Amino acid sequence: MHRVLVIGNSGAGKTTTARRIAAAHGLPFHELDQLMFRPGWQPDPAYPDEVARIAARPAWVLDSWGDRRVRALLWARADTVVWLDYPLRTVLPRLFRRSARRTLRRERIFNGNVEAYREWFSRDHPLRSALRDHRRRRAETGRLIAAHPHLTVIRLRRPAETDARLRRPE
Repeated sequence: MHRVLVIGNSGAGKTTTARRIAAAHGLPFHELDQLMFRPGWQPDPAYPDEVARIAARPAWVLDSWGDRRVRALLWARADTVVWLDYPLRTVLPRLFRRSARRTLRRERIFNGNVEAYREWFSRDHPLRSALRDHRRRRAETGRLIAAHPHLTVIRLRRPAETDARLRRPE
């Protein structure tokens, strides 16, 4: 396990899990949203090139399956996929609590960006995208796994299963 993608729906805990894996295995962690967004939620035009530089390295942990511009590269270069395949009944309350906390506390995320109340009504808000895309993403993940037989896939269906797996030495 040297090049790891931690994937799952928003609210599954990808970033936290990716950080834990990186720390446990002494691997560098990279947060894709941090690379993708500049201040003011502006896309960083250097994002695809930066992700390509990271993917070319011998070791990394990333907290996403990658957007369409980088997905094929990341999946081809990864050796392990940790799939947090949690049901909506798990991720939706997490997303609601996270978004409420970030909004009310004006927490800075991704290069100083702040989640504002008005964004809750956006088509791209994590709550709406989780509801809209959950089934489609699960199906797409299955297709990606089938298309990349070189990968070791660790599919975890409950947070307790993830915690137990991360506590086990490998």
